Amino acid sequence: MKNFLFTSIGKKFAMAISAIFLMIFLLQHFLINITSVFSPDIFNMLSHFMGTNPLVQFALQPVLIFGVIFHFIMGFYLEIQNRSATKYEYHKEKGGANSTWMSRNMIWSGLVILSFLVLHFIDFWIPEMNYKYVEFLPDNPNRYYHELVEKFEMPWRVIFYCVSFVLLAMHLLHGFSSALKSMGTNKSYASSIKTFSYIYSIGVPLGFCFIAIFHHLTH
Repeated sequence: MKNFLFTSIGKKFAMAISAIFLMIFLLQHFLINITSVFSPDIFNMLSHFMGTNPLVQFALQPVLIFGVIFHFIMGFYLEIQNRSATKYEYHKEKGGANSTWMSRNMIWSGLVILSFLVLHFIDFWIPEMNYKYVEFLPDNPNRYYHELVEKFEMPWRVIFYCVSFVLLAMHLLHGFSSALKSMGTNKSYASSIKTFSYIYSIGVPLGFCFIAIFHHLTH
């Protein structure tokens, strides 16, 4: 098993596992954030639970941070490795004919998404850590909705947010199929999985864009 993880297939398999883990987190994050559109109270309640639950804070959160770092480092490593591994000239000449634009530019969409994550950490995670563990401010279960909405006051932030999620949608459309191939998914489920991948890859990022635009227009 140890040697397997150092092989090309093993690295792609580990990349696929980390991708699926991050997709589960993304869906959970979306389901919480969408409640801010129709019920600030529910959003505050869910956010407070996630922000104060010891299991989430001290077990799941470190795993999530590790998953994000691992996924991006491994993704960039595999992309650079693939680009440098071209042995035959026809690969260079016909590579574009056998691959999609997105598959050839995963590293660039990944960089934009990484930039967005850095901004997201600066906007939400770092202030949250400062609130609870640096300044030790009193617990306020009703603060989360206001903190979310005020981030979408500036148009440039909303635009960058939406552009990042459009690229994420394209990233997911390609990454979903690559992850399933790496994991050797049963072909009998291919049609159903492909349908689900389209619904997830387009629906979730579009939902995040809607949340940002909604709060910008209604604030």
